[in-house]
Amino acid sequence: MNRRFEELLLLYAQENEKEEQKKIEAALWKEFGKAKAVFVMDMSGFWLLAQRHGIVHYLSMVRRMQLATKPIIEQYHGEVVKFEADNCFAMFDDPVAAVRAAVALNTAFFSMNLLTNDEFDISVSIGIDYGDLLLIGGPDYFGNPVNCACKIGEEIGGPGEILVTATAFKQIPEKAGIKGRKLTLAIAGVPIEMYSIEY
Repeated sequence: MNRRFEELLLLYAQENEKEEQKKIEAALWKEFGKAKAVFVMDMSGFWLLAQRHGIVHYLSMVRRMQLATKPIIEQYHGEVVKFEADNCFAMFDDPVAAVRAAVALNTAFFSMNLLTNDEFDISVSIGIDYGDLLLIGGPDYFGNPVNCACKIGEEIGGPGEILVTATAFKQIPEKAGIKGRKLTLAIAGVPIEMYSIEY
């Protein structure tokens, strides 16, 4: 973790005055805050695959996913923040680039799957949100858009599905030609408006 970020977090935790905590929080956002599109991709059905075929099979699939994913994200001017198990966490300057990368990845995996046996097929679900993040290096990022993109990408999205929050979708100009089907789904009991991208 970034040393300065850690120092401010510790100061915040040790401070008893609410006004001082607010000042420290403002300093954290000023130094480390950025508005970004958050992209979280999860490989579908992997627990079952690991159970059926073993950990080596699972790890080989994860590695293939990573090798295919990184160049496509970079092609759309995104940055891979980290790979964690069968997930990819990335960020983009805007949701248009994030959605285009998501479509390109699903297309690439579909093409790859034509050349492999079913047990080696890669399917992913992707969640995208947009908003203020704390970028601390390490690599890592934190914020409500990360939490939301994780929830919709990992828990709600199905194989091949790209789900975009209403907040992110509103940032996409009509001229971009990106179409989505509006949905309202509950996350932890809270209704969230989102769009399933049509491609």
